[in-house]
Amino acid sequence: MTVVFVTGGSGFVGGRLISRLLKDGHAVRGLARGDTSAARIEALGATPVRGHLGDVAALRTAMAGSELVFHAAARTTRGGDRDRFWADNVEGTANVLRAAREAGVRRLVHVGTEAALMDGRPLVGVDETAPLRPDSRAHYAASKAAAEQLVREAAEPETVVLRPRLVWGAGDTTVLPELVAMVRAGRFAWIEGGLHRTDTTHVDNAVEGLLLAASRGRPGQAYFVTDGRPTVFRDFVTELLGTRGLTVPERSLPLWAATALASAGEAVWRGLRLRGVPPLDLMSVWLAGMECTIDIGKAAAELGYRPVRTRAEGMAELRAQYR
Repeated sequence: MTVVFVTGGSGFVGGRLISRLLKDGHAVRGLARGDTSAARIEALGATPVRGHLGDVAALRTAMAGSELVFHAAARTTRGGDRDRFWADNVEGTANVLRAAREAGVRRLVHVGTEAALMDGRPLVGVDETAPLRPDSRAHYAASKAAAEQLVREAAEPETVVLRPRLVWGAGDTTVLPELVAMVRAGRFAWIEGGLHRTDTTHVDNAVEGLLLAASRGRPGQAYFVTDGRPTVFRDFVTELLGTRGLTVPERSLPLWAATALASAGEAVWRGLRLRGVPPLDLMSVWLAGMECTIDIGKAAAELGYRPVRTRAEGMAELRAQYR
């Protein structure tokens, strides 16, 4: 039995990861910032440990005796202040690495993202040789790129990065709920008709990749995982919303118009220091309006990765959950 520590265990990917680790017989501790996250981690069957990404001492104490750490915690909200993204995603990751080193952790697996490569251009058939973009105009993309650089350059503990793309499935707390909210509020619109291709990663496939990265990944390396085959973005989103009984509106914006609206909105929010986030942001435009197709050959060859859940199975589970 391995003792495993998980950050972000109260979230979507982290929660599903904890369930799988427990099922496989590991002892799991999860970082809990407050009562709500502690209750969620405890309900899964793991041991919540109070602390946050800004407290190295608490992280070190929480990791004591752990052989393996999964770092799934990150700021993923739309838009927002750059300093907050940097504090959570970059400085927080640096703190997790330091605590893991001081606690004697053998290996750390970092949950990365294809967004770390995004700079406003499509990603077509990309693999792990594509450069990270810490200079990206989107704060989430830039901060995740900078965080990954820290992880891959760390000498101790051994580190591996696992990059899923557009994680979805039952229990999703971001993608599907936000799409549902936009449709119901009358704010949904396709970009260029949504006819571009995209890769996706069911949460069970993401977790499978994380476990393989922990056992087989080469130190300092990154690995992409997906559902195995790209699909048309419009088809995927239409079926996803259909699991909630929703029909998707036909309204569409040109990519240039969506980009201009997002850039203008972000500028106004920054200039006036407005609370919340603008109606449209660059990261959302890039995620929803540009092709993103990924080559997972490296994960297949080095990790033995194969998707364990098909899109059809994942959609069926969502429909059953809704009913």
